[in-house]
Amino acid sequence: MHASPPDIAALEGRRVGLWGWGCEGRAAWRAIRSRQSALPLTLFCQPGEADDAARLGDPLLQVCTAVDADALAACDVVIKSPGISPYGDVAQAAAGRGTRFIGGTTLWFAERGDARTLCVTGTKGKSTTTALLAHLLRAAGVRTALAGNIGLPLLELLDGQADAWAIELSSYQTRDVATSGVRPDLAIVTNIFPEHLDWHGGQARYVEDKLALLTDARPHIAVLNAADPTLAALRLPDSDVRWYGRADGWHLRDDTVFRGDTAVLDTRELPLPGRHNRGNLCAVLAALEACGHDAVALAAQARGFQPLPHRLQPLGTRDRFDWVNDSISTTPHASIAALELYRDRPVAILVGGHDRGLDWTAFVDHVRAHPPRAVVTMGQNGPRIHDALRKAAGEVGFALRQAGDLESAVAQARGMLAADGGVLLLSPGAPSFGPYRDYAERGRHFARLGGFNPDAITAIPGLGIA
Repeated sequence: MHASPPDIAALEGRRVGLWGWGCEGRAAWRAIRSRQSALPLTLFCQPGEADDAARLGDPLLQVCTAVDADALAACDVVIKSPGISPYGDVAQAAAGRGTRFIGGTTLWFAERGDARTLCVTGTKGKSTTTALLAHLLRAAGVRTALAGNIGLPLLELLDGQADAWAIELSSYQTRDVATSGVRPDLAIVTNIFPEHLDWHGGQARYVEDKLALLTDARPHIAVLNAADPTLAALRLPDSDVRWYGRADGWHLRDDTVFRGDTAVLDTRELPLPGRHNRGNLCAVLAALEACGHDAVALAAQARGFQPLPHRLQPLGTRDRFDWVNDSISTTPHASIAALELYRDRPVAILVGGHDRGLDWTAFVDHVRAHPPRAVVTMGQNGPRIHDALRKAAGEVGFALRQAGDLESAVAQARGMLAADGGVLLLSPGAPSFGPYRDYAERGRHFARLGGFNPDAITAIPGLGIA
């Protein structure tokens, strides 16, 4: 198995496991069955998921809910869901006994080596960048697939036909591309900040895994943010590197996108909230240019872009408050960007969630320099953030409150803004694990608390092939 690319045909005769039964796990099962109908499989899943798997009626699918090193080591290959870390003790013990762990992204790239792949990653902005890339490619008349971490597993489109594939990759998936043995046609990396440290086991490995899309997968073209110090220090001899965010290429000056010294587009009326998202447009235009398109002519098509849900998403106005759903915010830097957008408004920001041990010093420094009306902390790391902010709140006078959950946090934030309205901003700077399945469920709950219909505001536009 190690000697050849791990495509589905190479699984024949192997003892194969699936680990995880979310959307990626189910997509992997369907993809394998489309190619290998007689291949025995072992599904490693939670007890609550076993009944769902049993309803498939697959006589060759054995379900195992006691996931330990011995059970995993009985497999030659395990296709794991992205959220499961290969660095955990159980996975490491099984790997030490010869089990190979791969992701569904590995399988798709190995199967579809003929596809024209445009991959996007980065700590912040990767979803919007990927969706905007697909939008402008379609505006150029290119039949384009939008898939990956953005909400549609690649394996769901195993047999799909597209002229370009705009693929979002999380840090859980970037190394999977390299293990497929296929070089992407192009890779965009927006930025690198500390994130997902619990999954990767530390910041150094997070950066290494994130950059594997560049250093190990060796894309033919690499589109990189010159303003990011980690990216600016890279040397990629196997890739044609195109920089954005500097004066000789695509960059942003005030509110205008420039190509070198030429002003191309005023961004103030674009549906791209926040300066960082306008910088993402520069990344996309640099990528389009690298692919041979007339990026200057296509820039204006960004006016028709449909923003993604949960990303600085204005829900509407209730009781004089403008409700903004930024549930995708899972790092303190993302919360800072959200506050920057509303610096000139009275704003109460809700922060906190699952504790990954990230440093909140930069956030504290920002609110000290640009104090909001109120900060309400919540979730597992809420007390730690609250303690970090206590001194700054006393120095510059913003209200600081602590809540046990989102509903309580919203109630307290409303009280801080009650006199004159303002912006009620959910930008947690932390994952949703624990009370919620994912950031989307958290955002939907926030919408309900504001009296908005979650179903009307949470669909991701443009997924699939068009």
